[in-house]
Amino acid sequence: MSVSVPPTSRDVARLAGVSQTTVSYALTGKGTISPKTREHVLQVAASIGYRPNLAARSMRTRRSGRLAVVTGVAIDNQIRMLTGAGEVASGAGYVMETHNVDGTSEDRTERVLDLAAGGQYEGILTFVPVLPTALSPGEGSPPVVAATAFDEEMHTLGELADAALVETFISSLVVAGHRRFMHVAGSEQYASGRARREVYLATVERLGVESIGTLGGEWSAESGRQAVLSLPEDAPPLAVVAANDLLAVGVLRGAAERGWSVPGDLVVTGWDNAEFGSYTTPTLTTVAVDFREAGRRAMRQLVAALHGEPPPDTAAPLQRIVWRESTGEVPLPTS
Repeated sequence: MSVSVPPTSRDVARLAGVSQTTVSYALTGKGTISPKTREHVLQVAASIGYRPNLAARSMRTRRSGRLAVVTGVAIDNQIRMLTGAGEVASGAGYVMETHNVDGTSEDRTERVLDLAAGGQYEGILTFVPVLPTALSPGEGSPPVVAATAFDEEMHTLGELADAALVETFISSLVVAGHRRFMHVAGSEQYASGRARREVYLATVERLGVESIGTLGGEWSAESGRQAVLSLPEDAPPLAVVAANDLLAVGVLRGAAERGWSVPGDLVVTGWDNAEFGSYTTPTLTTVAVDFREAGRRAMRQLVAALHGEPPPDTAAPLQRIVWRESTGEVPLPTS
């Protein structure tokens, strides 16, 4: 019976085309190598499943090889972010440990300060709000990076809640010949819901097209269904911009009950790229939000701080439109 031999740092050096010293510098953050070289070595190490001996490293360097991530109640979006963060941490030679902290910003701040003072972690990353005092725990303490992606109620914030693609939806549909629009809104308690409604209203006004209203107000399929059932008989042809995929599915159901075809009488857009959107009839045009990449970016910030490097470039968008059948033929942007 053959026994699988774990990859070694020699294997990483050979496949990356660098010296073992460079591999050591990349994994420990010591030495003077370029960020590009370090990233290349870490990617090679991750691709072959190389894991440094953290116990031995800790004895040699007095480093624990452990990173802490502070988050709130685990929901799907946070789990995807944690998965991405874990990939980067592992590729950089660290073990990532998650701390779910309920309560207020003050509660989370206290927990971050406790983790920083405990000496068990080389760095701390938080996805949830903390007070400024948590970001400067004191001289000799590990770096703390706040990549705040969720508010106190675990609703998305920042780039993850950006609604600029609503404007792209509407502009593209106008080019395709649509002139009458409706927004099926999400809850006003969510930054994402408010932002999508505001961008919708600003865009229809700027383009001078007709809006027959903003309906909905809840994140449910039934809210989308009722919005369509409440429309007058002469509403079509109509372009419906739904604030998420559940609302959009309700719109599809309501349209079917009214005897309206999609994308004939109505065209429909959603948001979130839920898996079921690939299986609806018609398939659902939507926005894919890369929470996993958001987690990777956040962890890269922490690793950069540990190595004394500037934050990595994050110019690429986390959101993209997935055009499908529910919007019919739409001229796609050339840029």
